[in-house]
Amino acid sequence: MENEVKIIVKWSGKEYHIIDLMENDTVSILKDRIHKETGVRPDRQKLLNLKFKGKAAQDDDAIGKLGIKPGFKLMLMGSREEDIAEASHAPEDMPDVINDLDIEEEEIEIEKAEIYLLKIQKRIQQYNIVELNPLREGKKLLVLDIDYTLFDHRSVAESGVELMRPYLHEFLTRAYKHYDIVIWSATSMRWINEKMKRLGVSNHPEYKIAFHLDCLAMISVCTPKYGIAHVKPLGIIWGKYKQFSAKNTIMFDDIRRNFIMNPQSGLRIRPFKRAHFNRDKDRELLKLSKYLELIAKVNDFQTLNHQKWEEYKAKNSRSDRRSDEGNDEQNA
Repeated sequence: MENEVKIIVKWSGKEYHIIDLMENDTVSILKDRIHKETGVRPDRQKLLNLKFKGKAAQDDDAIGKLGIKPGFKLMLMGSREEDIAEASHAPEDMPDVINDLDIEEEEIEIEKAEIYLLKIQKRIQQYNIVELNPLREGKKLLVLDIDYTLFDHRSVAESGVELMRPYLHEFLTRAYKHYDIVIWSATSMRWINEKMKRLGVSNHPEYKIAFHLDCLAMISVCTPKYGIAHVKPLGIIWGKYKQFSAKNTIMFDDIRRNFIMNPQSGLRIRPFKRAHFNRDKDRELLKLSKYLELIAKVNDFQTLNHQKWEEYKAKNSRSDRRSDEGNDEQNA
């Protein structure tokens, strides 16, 4: 007798429960059901983690042959027709809201609180880091968020590449010359791996990612003003890799509270949102590439104020140009 298969589809920040599927039903039938729930036509659906024998499942594959377990969550990428039409016109009066906390006055107190230092020590002992590529001697460390930093995870699109921040691969290639690179996202490791694969980051020939950290490496802190916040303490990395510290580590994140435990090591990047309208004009990663190259010469990052990175870049870029001009005159 056929068994019923239940699938949870994650799409556009929501979960859709697809029920009453039978093992003999095909992927094509599944897509029709997803269409009814989400409005995304079958021909626009990309089912990211639906596999059969290590390859993407085909429309005529039976659901029962895919080895789906109870509670299986399927990631859908695709756009509804009305969303595609809307994406060709920029919305009016859209405010640029940054999801963050006004935590500046509390940073120092929280950073040094013993209860949170003990949480970090527990993560150092219990959290398992899987190295994807070997760390290199003498390199500094760059820690990167994903959502709204490298990728617009809320806009709809037919492929992940459409939502990738402009100049991503050029940025990572330039950074890799001076920095070992770590990806840290407040999501599960499975989604991190999938996103990096879809963006072409995992196997890029010009750079390598050292390892990924997920939500399980984060800790919760209590701010007197705003309550509980989940944050990314760099001390977890520093406790496992003694060659790294506040002297040679920088973290990019669009949400400042994520580096509340290490405020001096964090640089809040402008969030990349509404990719369809902004991908032709967003040059944030290109500008930050230059900043990373400039500070790679600095022995101690604790002497820097990353909040003023644009001023530092402008000032030191002029100094580099004057130095180059002086060398040219001497060689003439």
